[in-house]
Amino acid sequence: MGWFKNLISRFRRRDGEDYYDEEWEDKEAVHQIDYTNREQRNDYVRNCLEKMADATRELENLTFEYDMVTSYLKDMEEIEALPPEESEQLKECAKRVSLLQDSKADFMERPRRITDEKYQQMERIADEVDEGYQKLTEAEAYQELVRQDLSRLDGEKHAYLYRKSEVMRIISDTRGMAIICVVALGLCILLLVLLQFFLEMDTRAGYLVTAAAAALAITIVYVKHVDARRELHRVETGINKIILLQNKVKIRYVNNTNLLDYLYLKYGVSSAQELMSLWENYQIERAEREKFRKAELDLDYNQQELLQILKRYQVKDPAVWLHQTEAILDHKEMVEIRHNLIIRRQSLRRRMDYNKEVVAGGSQKEIKDLVEKYPQYAKEIMASVEEYEKKFANH
Repeated sequence: MGWFKNLISRFRRRDGEDYYDEEWEDKEAVHQIDYTNREQRNDYVRNCLEKMADATRELENLTFEYDMVTSYLKDMEEIEALPPEESEQLKECAKRVSLLQDSKADFMERPRRITDEKYQQMERIADEVDEGYQKLTEAEAYQELVRQDLSRLDGEKHAYLYRKSEVMRIISDTRGMAIICVVALGLCILLLVLLQFFLEMDTRAGYLVTAAAAALAITIVYVKHVDARRELHRVETGINKIILLQNKVKIRYVNNTNLLDYLYLKYGVSSAQELMSLWENYQIERAEREKFRKAELDLDYNQQELLQILKRYQVKDPAVWLHQTEAILDHKEMVEIRHNLIIRRQSLRRRMDYNKEVVAGGSQKEIKDLVEKYPQYAKEIMASVEEYEKKFANH
């Protein structure tokens, strides 16, 4: 039936291979939902479907980034797999480029706005800075909003829980009051009987007064008890909805935190402001270096030669290696860069697995379990799935 059912079928094939993130697992809502209540059941299914849709969109973005990092790693494999003669030719060219770059650096012995390492880092990601800054700014702003949402939801949840404890106390009090009324009624009747038979008093008016008072008291207690029960149901429904929202917000918090960690790792910064500061310093530094670069025609020639060699060896992104010649000459440097790329790819893989197994997989399992547990609602649930699938496809 579509991507939702395909995901569900893949989940069934992977039974027993769950990806578990203990930190964010929250099953409290499941135990308090009344699945026989259509509104609560639809909210629950809709919540699961929205989480699956969020996970699918996140996976599409992560897959693109993952393929790009993999491409860099394949370029490294191509370079390291070169035959000895071709490798030596590449190293000689890389060495000339490296030496000319060092000579140029000698002309630039002056106070630097940023270190060479940061300069080269910014040079590598120059085309991505605007996009990276926008992503970091949006992610940091979204992180703050999510924290505020979590704080607000937590406050609302505690308010509901406090109200629930008050309602439970009222229910307990009304039960106690009902018992007291019954006991008092019994004692009054017993007293009237004693007065009637032992003292031969006319107690008819007493019976009427007692009955009226008891009826009034019991009615008041009953009405208060019923109102409290209704309030308890309303409060528990509110708690369930808040918990469902908390679960969704927590998943978004995890994804956004992982995104921020990855972006910080990718750009080598700790905030969007730091990235912009580095970028501004880099632009000034680049303008100053360009003055000397114009006199270094030989460097440009050798760089072009290095590019041609790399293209000849089917390196997909040869321009990157103009600023990583040390990696070509020094195996340790190559290993370090590969290690950084592998860490980035592992970070992407963890996020892909989280969205596929925990978010999408968990939601699929919840829908599957709901269908199996309540087969009478299976058609209604699958209709909701189809409707949401069409809606998602249109967007």
